[in-house]
Order: sequence, then C-alpha cells, then structure tokens
Amino acid sequence: MTAPNRNTLWATAIVDELASAGVSAAVVSPGSRSTPLTMAFARHEDVHVFSQLDERSAAFFALGRARRTGEVTPLVCTSGTAAANYHPAVMEADQGRVPLLALTADRPPELRDSGANQTADQEKLYGDAVRYYKDLPEPAASDRALASVRTTVARALAAAEGTDPGPVHLNVPFAKPLEPAPVPGDVPTDLDPAAESGRDGPYVGRTTGAARLDDRDLRALASALEADRGLIVAGPADPPGLDAEAITALSHATGYPILADPLSGLRFGGHARVAPVIGGYDAYLSADVAGASTPTWRDPEVVLRLGASPTSKSLRKYLAATDADQYVVDPAGRWREAEFAATDLVIAEPNRLCGDLSRLVGASGRGGRTSVGSGDTGGAFANQWERADDAAFSALESADAFHEGRVAETLLAELPDPATLFVSNSMPVRDLDRFGRPGTTSLTVCGNRGVSGIDGIVSSALGAGSATTDDLTLLTGDLALYHDSNGLLALDRCDVDATIVAVNNDGGGIFHKLPIEEYDPEFTEWFKTPHGIEFSTLADQYGLRYVTVDARDGDGDGGEDGDGTSEDLASAYRESLARDGSTLIEVHVDAEASHRVRKRLSEEATTAALAATDGEE
Repeated sequence: MTAPNRNTLWATAIVDELASAGVSAAVVSPGSRSTPLTMAFARHEDVHVFSQLDERSAAFFALGRARRTGEVTPLVCTSGTAAANYHPAVMEADQGRVPLLALTADRPPELRDSGANQTADQEKLYGDAVRYYKDLPEPAASDRALASVRTTVARALAAAEGTDPGPVHLNVPFAKPLEPAPVPGDVPTDLDPAAESGRDGPYVGRTTGAARLDDRDLRALASALEADRGLIVAGPADPPGLDAEAITALSHATGYPILADPLSGLRFGGHARVAPVIGGYDAYLSADVAGASTPTWRDPEVVLRLGASPTSKSLRKYLAATDADQYVVDPAGRWREAEFAATDLVIAEPNRLCGDLSRLVGASGRGGRTSVGSGDTGGAFANQWERADDAAFSALESADAFHEGRVAETLLAELPDPATLFVSNSMPVRDLDRFGRPGTTSLTVCGNRGVSGIDGIVSSALGAGSATTDDLTLLTGDLALYHDSNGLLALDRCDVDATIVAVNNDGGGIFHKLPIEEYDPEFTEWFKTPHGIEFSTLADQYGLRYVTVDARDGDGDGGEDGDGTSEDLASAYRESLARDGSTLIEVHVDAEASHRVRKRLSEEATTAALAATDGEE
C-alpha cells in the first residue's frame, strides 16, 4: 500500500499493529487532532469501533469492556481536556489491573508551550498510574521510524497485559493535514514492506510468562496448608479472573472453605454444587467474633488470600483479629492487605499456584474432600462455616420489610443463566456482598473496586455488556446513575441492551453507616445530600422503558409504606428480560430505614450463625 500522506501512514501502522496483536475493539471520540487515528480504526475491517461523544464515558466504557474480556481496549481522543477526561478511568484501571491503551492525539512539538489553541501539556499526563508511557515522535515515512512505532505498540501491549496488567499511554502528535488528503512526495514508494504493512502476524510477538514458586517454596507452602483449620479467601479478581476449577481442587485437597467475594468470580457457578462456597460472612463476622466469642466458634490457623482486598470490612477486620498465618498471593508482588495483618507475601500466579498446591496437599494424604464432585461436605471446620452461613442467610432472608438489600437478593433469584451483572460502588456492592447467597447460576459479576468510585458506573456496565451476548443487568445507586447519566447514550450509539435497576434512596445512603450520621443538620445538608431527582425523565430522554417500585418508609417504623414489594421488582425484572431494548427500573427506598433494617438483620444473623455452630466437636 501507499498512504496519501505520512500521518495516514503512521496511524495506519499503529492500528494495523494493534489488530495484528489481537485487539478486536476500540473506542473513539470525535475530534480534529485525532483524525488520522480515527480514520485508521474506522477503515480497519478487523476492529469493531465504538463511538462515544464524551471522553469520560468513553474511557469507562473501554474499561468495562476490558474488565469483562481481560484484553486491551484502545481509546482515541483529541488533544487538550479530552485526554484529561480519561484520567478517572485510568486511575481505576491502574488499581483494578484492567488493560487499557490511551491513544491521545497531540499538537506537534513546535506548538507546545506556545499559546496555541487547545494545546496542553500531555507529557506523562497520568503520572505513575500507567504501566508504560511513550511520547511518540512526529510521523515519519521511513523504514526505521515505522519499525520503531510498530515495536512501541508491541511494547505497550505487553505492558498492558503483563504480569501486572493495567493502563498504558501513547501520546501521538500530528501536524496538518490531518485528513487522508494526498501530499505529493510525502510517502516514498520504496518503503520496506515489513515496516510499511507489517509482518505476517504481529511485528513483535509477545510471550507472557507467569510468576511461579520453585519446588522448595511450593512444598513449604503446601506444608503450611496442612493445618486443620484454614480458609481460602478470594477477593475481587483481576482480569481475566480466578479459575474456579483450580481453587475448588485446592479446597477439596485441604478441606478449607472458600470465602468468596461477589466480585471474585467464585461465589456463583457450577462449582458451588461441590465446593464449600461461603458468602454470608459480611453479616456475622466481626473482630469481636475472633477469639471465640462462643466456645464452639473456631478461628482459622492459616488463611490463603487471593485477589484484591475483600469488599467486606467485617471480613477484613475479622481476619486481622485472628492469630492465623495469612498468605497474600499476588503475581506482581504488590501489597493489597490494608489491615497489615498478613504474615507472608507469595509472589505467584494464583490459579497455577492453587493447582500446584492441590496436587501436593492431596498427595500428603490429608484433606477434607475425596474428589471434586463427590458431594462430601468437608471436615468439621468447613462444616462450621457452612452451618453458620446457612443460618445467617436464613436470618437475612426472613426480613418482612422491603429494604435496600432485598433488591440485590431479588435480582440474584431472577437473573438468567448465563448473565452479566455489573454492580455499583457504595451500597449496591455491599448489599450484594451481604445478601448474595452463593448459587450455581453462571454469573459474571463485575464492579470497579480499584479505587471504588461511583463515577463511570453506567458506562463501565455498558462496556462490559458490549463484550458478551449474556443478558446485562446493572445494579446501581441513584447518585452513581446521576453522575454518569450521559453514559446512557451508549445504549443506542453502541447498540447495547441492559436492564438498569437503580436503588433511589435520595442520595448518600452509605453515609448512614458513618458516625457523622449523629450530627444533624450537617449530616443531611452536607453528607446525605438529598437530590429529589425522579429518573423517569432520564428514561424518556434516552429511550428506555421505565418502571418504578416504591417501598419508601414514610412513618419511620422500618417498614415499607409504598406499594412496592419484592414480587413487584421481580415481575418488572422478568418483563424487562422478555422484552427487546433496555429498561430502567427505579426502586424507591428509605435510606435511614434500610440502615436500621441492615443493622438489625446483622445482629440476628450473627446470633443465628454462632448458634448454628454450638455443640460442634
């Protein structure tokens, strides 16, 4: 091929190299300076291009897609504040280990620091939040320059999807002309074909290894897991996820129950039929439970921790209060245990490590399970947790009042198999953690727990939905929906269908959990921040079918005075699944009443869980 000018040649080489390396989708936002990149993506038949008008939403859309697939999703924007709008998503991708590639177009060097319009300092714009940064040279039509830029793309992808995956940033300057207009003599006709058009496959291949313990260290860890009382704690998983088969095998070999965060990928799925998956811990664990609050409750002697720090503060505090040896497994050697109670950092790829350990521990002749699928419920320690979990969920599910947690509970009972569930931060993810009983439905549950913001939730969910044919459900709070309402444009623009369930407690429900709640009027005015928004007009604006379920507590008795019930929510949700297009289900609840119900149910669940273990040997 012979490009009409060097900008087109340069951008085409970048996009061609991305596609050759396996990139299948990109997200672009309109802009002038990024024209060469946008045109190159639009003209490449192997890349699905999503168009987003707002760069902030675009970045979170790409984040959601990359989180769902575990593969790099490139972003393209023009210069100036457009690139700055990527920053929140880049921060989340950094801490959440999500592979992103920000391709930010820029003015040529001679216009920087000159007062030129729409020019900003984009050098290392995202600081140390990116795994790799490169300010590309100006486009050049030479063999060496093209080989260099193709190699740079390969290096960026390797960093984004490496042992410590995350965002990368290539800043790409372009001088005019930006459109693919012919510039006579700009591109030589005798360029090296490999540099101009690429090789057969990627210009630079990537072979990614994984951290693995040597035999001596592996056997030492296996020996430590010979303890009678142990736990496998799985926090939110890094893309591409934790392997249920490998971790179930280790659970069988050791007899240890699996305390599975809802974002771990282990709380739901077929393995829950044969593995002791524990999910109700947030309701009944606390630092007070550690140390045998009841004579029959036994704490673990050893804990193997996988994934990021658990969502549940109760679980984190409980683990810190035990005397257990705690092994934090992290393939990148980062520290992700904020209670500073862990005793060992194990630098290894968790899935391979669990598989290796399951064979070593099983070979030693101990372990509570005879084989995967045997139906054996494990030893006494696993039974303690299973009995406590069953009792706790029975208490949680006995509530008469329609509180916020009942929303997550109802959705889990109705979600199709398979399904993708994206859950917002603040109270929705905490309610899913507390009220989400483990089950066998094939669910992929995603959330942004890297820096745990409520921004970009809608866009992230729709990005995740764009990567799968599963039914997509977003469980969000009202403030998160308001904050990213412009992300709803992707429903039509990016052809994504979703059921959005918005829990409207009129703002700031999570702040009821803080001591500041006792200080009014400051609490209501400055923390709870009631907004009074009804989201029906939002549904009209973006073409969503709208349903409301009202279960607000008007008299302060902790019960529902509206007409909304769990069955109303379930019926509305089932109807949404049966219809084409997208639906917004707005569930009105009372934040303060829900807080009181949660507190009461937690006390009842703790009592029931500890009582269920009474009398065990």
